[in-house]
Amino acid sequence: MAALILAHFLLAACAGPLVGRLGPRAFLVLAVPPAVTVGWAAFQWGTAAGGGAVTWSLAWLPAYDVWLALRMDALALLMVLLAAGVGALVLVYCVRYFDAGTPMLGRFAGNLLAFAGAMLGLVLADDLVVLYVFWELTTVFSYLLIGHGSERKQNRRSALQALTVTTLGGLAMLVGFLMLGRAAGTYRISELVANPPTPSTAVSVAVVLVLVGALSKSAIWPFSLWLPNAMAAPTPVSAYLHAAAMVKAGVYLVARLAPAFADAPPWRPMLLVLGSATMLLGGWRALRLNDLKLVLAYGTVSQLGFLTVLAGAGNRDAALAAAVMILAHALFKAPLFLVTGIVDHATGTRDLRRLSGVGRTLPWVAGMACVAGASMAALPPLLGFAAKEAAFEALLHGGTADRWALAATTVGSALTCAYTLRFLWGAFARKPGLADTPARRVDVAFLGAPAVLAVACLVLGPGVPWLNGLLGAYADTFPAPAHPYELALWHGFGTALLLSAAAWAGGVALFVLRGPVVLLSRRVAWPTADRMFGLGLLGLERLALQVTGFFQRGSVSVYLATVLLVLFGGQLAVLVVDEPWTGAAPPRLWDSPVQGGVALLTCAAALLCLPVRRRMKVVVLAGLTGYGTALLFVVHGAPDLALTQFCVETVSLLVFVLVLRRMPVYFQETISRRRLLMRVPFALAAAAVAGTSMWVVAAARVADPAGGALVRATAEHGVKDVVATILVEYRAWDTLGESAVLAVAAVGVTSLIYLHRRTGPVEGGETLLAPGAAEAPTAPAGPTAWSYGSRFVTRGPVAEDTAPERTWLAAGGTLAPEYRSVVFEVVARLVFHPILVLSVYLLLCAENLPGGGFVAGLVAGLAMMARYLAGGRHELADAAPGHPGLLTGLGLLLSASVAVVGLVDGTVLHAFSYDGHLPVVGHFHLGTPVLFDTGVYLLVLGVVLDIVRALGARVDRQIEHAARAAHREAGR
Repeated sequence: MAALILAHFLLAACAGPLVGRLGPRAFLVLAVPPAVTVGWAAFQWGTAAGGGAVTWSLAWLPAYDVWLALRMDALALLMVLLAAGVGALVLVYCVRYFDAGTPMLGRFAGNLLAFAGAMLGLVLADDLVVLYVFWELTTVFSYLLIGHGSERKQNRRSALQALTVTTLGGLAMLVGFLMLGRAAGTYRISELVANPPTPSTAVSVAVVLVLVGALSKSAIWPFSLWLPNAMAAPTPVSAYLHAAAMVKAGVYLVARLAPAFADAPPWRPMLLVLGSATMLLGGWRALRLNDLKLVLAYGTVSQLGFLTVLAGAGNRDAALAAAVMILAHALFKAPLFLVTGIVDHATGTRDLRRLSGVGRTLPWVAGMACVAGASMAALPPLLGFAAKEAAFEALLHGGTADRWALAATTVGSALTCAYTLRFLWGAFARKPGLADTPARRVDVAFLGAPAVLAVACLVLGPGVPWLNGLLGAYADTFPAPAHPYELALWHGFGTALLLSAAAWAGGVALFVLRGPVVLLSRRVAWPTADRMFGLGLLGLERLALQVTGFFQRGSVSVYLATVLLVLFGGQLAVLVVDEPWTGAAPPRLWDSPVQGGVALLTCAAALLCLPVRRRMKVVVLAGLTGYGTALLFVVHGAPDLALTQFCVETVSLLVFVLVLRRMPVYFQETISRRRLLMRVPFALAAAAVAGTSMWVVAAARVADPAGGALVRATAEHGVKDVVATILVEYRAWDTLGESAVLAVAAVGVTSLIYLHRRTGPVEGGETLLAPGAAEAPTAPAGPTAWSYGSRFVTRGPVAEDTAPERTWLAAGGTLAPEYRSVVFEVVARLVFHPILVLSVYLLLCAENLPGGGFVAGLVAGLAMMARYLAGGRHELADAAPGHPGLLTGLGLLLSASVAVVGLVDGTVLHAFSYDGHLPVVGHFHLGTPVLFDTGVYLLVLGVVLDIVRALGARVDRQIEHAARAAHREAGR
């Protein structure tokens, strides 16, 4: 089973090249997987009809009892035959439906086959989570298929509408699945149906949520608006998705869960009422439409309401009638859609007001349509008649609610007969006063798919007793009545046949009086659901604009106040309502007085930020709060965290300094005293609530901390740095994901900074370099003189006896003298290499001592920043001549490669571990965590270099350009 599903998706991925090479004939190749699936399912007929099932499972999330479980019993076999059989025929039909030059045909073909695979997985899934995954896959692929002609606005809108409605229903269904699985203690569908959870309020709510998803998928009122609009899709999509596959998914789910939950309080009222209403509303609407596809679309909505009533009735005979009606509906509705496509191709229109005499021009097409239409109108001896008789008989012997449903379905059957006659008359009859519509000759191969389905309607009518074994196996999952119903074409004269005759008579009368019926229908029509959907979207858009305009005022202070208000209100409400300190040990002020002293100094630094008006001073004071936090880590005995915090604060401080060089020295915003008096107490109150919450939470611990167990576990493996070990071993995937996010964020920030480079050179004729690149210093050809005006200088020839000035740094001579500091240059020269060695040491000792790739990369970045601050951008280019993006990409590639290679033995980052001895170094340990950390090291170093070059070197160039421009202006 899994191989068949996978084959659909694999071949769908090859659809583009196949269509490019074979043209529409590639659909014949794509029809192979569903055709093979039909053969395999037919081979399993005996097992399913005997009450058995074919199963397959693979552990997915065993800790959560989620398995890749597939199961094919009688009901699943019926749906497999429909999904795969009709799918194969529709793919064959596409060979003649599409021309060789149809745009994006390969993508359409791949999506159609992938949808067939997703539908196959949906009906075979024996796990609620797996079913939901395939459920959403059908939603996505149907969105792509409905929106195939994306150049047309109607297709895009219809696809988005279908996606919105079915996705919202699917999300509600997911919540219901999780609630049902938790209540039952299993997510396995077969076990859930065999042993349903004890009835409760939670189970009832879960059932309602699941039914919302099922009803939205099967276009039951009030979710029926998306299906008629989906007729904008090509006809093969309508014939498959909206007659035999996707819209049956909701009915299938109802039928699958009915044996377990039919007695749940919301089940029968919800399904019987909404199903009956949908059948009546859809049939009534179909009587006044003129597009053949829309007539069939609203007829499909009506029939889906009928199927929902039968599947939700919750008794053995109704379940049998639902199963045979599911089969009959697919066999008569799919060929009618395919015939509509043939008529559209042959005549160029689907408007029944413009069609006349087509039945004489295309007699074989008209014959197939009449057979399928007769089955839809439930005329003997076709399969639709046997299914309708079974449905009436089942509802006739039910309770009071079933009798009301029987009355509604009888009226709905009359409407079905009426719109069937309207369809056949409109498509093929010769109309008075209207010339015969010219029609092109139809290829015989074009008729194959609808002919097979129409013949199946004709053959399975007398042969319906043959289905008793398979469909009865599903019906027998319900309690057996005293006299179980058996499928047969003729049960003699009785009430069911009388009701069928009344429905036929009523349908003929409605068709004969179609003129007044259409006028009456339009006069009493409600606003269309599509219009209400559009008005709802418009109202939602306006509300979003109003809310956005209210909160997005362009003021950082307003945004911050909003965040603090939510934080303040939420945390305060929790503290007042829950009283987390009740029953807990009283919180301690500190573990040692040193902690209190560091905390007071940190708070003092934060408070000193309030009256300061200079930007740089605020940055320094804010940095002191970070250093205070690092001191708290030191006091707590976490030197690794402290080292990381120190490095992060230092890098952040330097980045702030680089940015603030181009900003005014003082804050420009003027705050009135009244506003200041409001802001300060509010900020302090929010900080106090947040701090108190953290304090209370830490003191209310009832379980033993996990730190002791982690320390013991790392000690058993010979390591000491718990945090670094967790990051590169236990949580390696998290670290890899965070590294990828860091790389993407850095690339995004620097790309935005250099965005203006796309417009060409800047002032002065100099073109800015790519992000992360830097200019190499130009070596003087001879003695030079200096021209000032910026932080950097330009060289010019001077007398030969002038001695060049010595510099400690490689590019120190490019810095203007007033910006140079000999002491700084000497210190930078002396500490640069030791800092790099320290970073490598921190990298390699991460498993046994404080350190790790992240902090090591930050330390190396600080060394590069020291070179830049001492010698300028040319010095940075000399210290790191490569592109920072190369380091970032190489680091991410190395970490990802180590993680993936570790999967060889099934455990990430445990591919190998080696202990050795070197003459000078001594004992060493090499393992995948070190290689993984090396990737993090390179990535962090690349990110720091990229930021420094973007915010440092680029700003320096701007300063130079401004200085040269000012110098030229002064010269004039």
